[in-house]
Amino acid sequence: MLRTLPEAVAENVRRVRSRTAVPIMAVVKADGYGHGAAAVARSAVDAGAAWLGVTDVAEGVALRDAGLEVPILTWLNPAGVDATTAAHARIDVAVGSVDELRRLIADAAEPVRIHLHLDTGMARGGCPFGEWPELLRVARAGRGRVEVVGVMGHLPRADEADPAANAAAVLRMRQGRDAVLRAGFGPVIVHLAATAGALTDPATHFGMVRIGAGLVGIDPSETTELAGASRWTAPVVHSARIAAGTAVGYGGDHVAERETHLSVIGVGYADGIPRELSPGAGVAIGGVRHPIVGRVSMDQIVVDTGPVMFPRGEVATVFGPEGGPVPSIQEWAQWAGTIPHTIVTGIGNRVQRSAA
Repeated sequence: MLRTLPEAVAENVRRVRSRTAVPIMAVVKADGYGHGAAAVARSAVDAGAAWLGVTDVAEGVALRDAGLEVPILTWLNPAGVDATTAAHARIDVAVGSVDELRRLIADAAEPVRIHLHLDTGMARGGCPFGEWPELLRVARAGRGRVEVVGVMGHLPRADEADPAANAAAVLRMRQGRDAVLRAGFGPVIVHLAATAGALTDPATHFGMVRIGAGLVGIDPSETTELAGASRWTAPVVHSARIAAGTAVGYGGDHVAERETHLSVIGVGYADGIPRELSPGAGVAIGGVRHPIVGRVSMDQIVVDTGPVMFPRGEVATVFGPEGGPVPSIQEWAQWAGTIPHTIVTGIGNRVQRSAA
């Protein structure tokens, strides 16, 4: 079923809400997983999401400028945190180390709301459990400049859809939360699960779940069919009939086995088409899936359309939620040997976007 972006995001929020009783944070990092951060955020909030999650304070400010008023959390902040802007824009900041917290306290001219970020098993960010008591001590000393309102972590193995794989992270989060409460902070909102955990393991839900890829139709656990939120089309820019034995594209990697027709589609690796594709990759034109042949170029792919010559301007569907001959983003991920997230977040700026 072909839905608009708002309809698909709303459907996915409803599906997650059917699996959990806690609030949903809609995570719109990477420009809303390539779909437009403000459009995805607005659709998710309209469907009932209570929070928004972003990479850094600047992304949060952009959502405020777009008119979104729900609480916003940022937790990566690769360029550091502008404490004044965070406070003024009412953007919560996650803090994952003692050094980060000390720096934020020193920079804060007015209180900044913070979520203490615990390493629950990924060693990719968050405060190691052994340093958690010191983080809490510094947070207590910084009262008046920071206000602890949340505790967060990540599930390293949620994609396996096996609660046993999440048990260690759940235990560590409980231990971290309990230490925060014993230290005199509270109430705090506790959040650990992202899309996969939200869909497969209620023990990971705590006080909130974070849904990012799931908003746009990607379930990393591959257990739940979500609504596809995007459809990528591109025009045929050239067509030709070729003889058997004709080499196609750079290096002549593909040689036509028979007389056939080729259509050149006006997108390439600069637009997000993965350069390395396995055999079988294709696009839909005229209600039929046609194989991509030859190497992916910067601005073009070539499609073997068999007995049919399509005119310039004919629309090819690179991927979409329709099914049938239209490839899905999951198929593209398989052809490229990657995950669907990289397909949608890799779509370049030249590709025009519409939320309609």
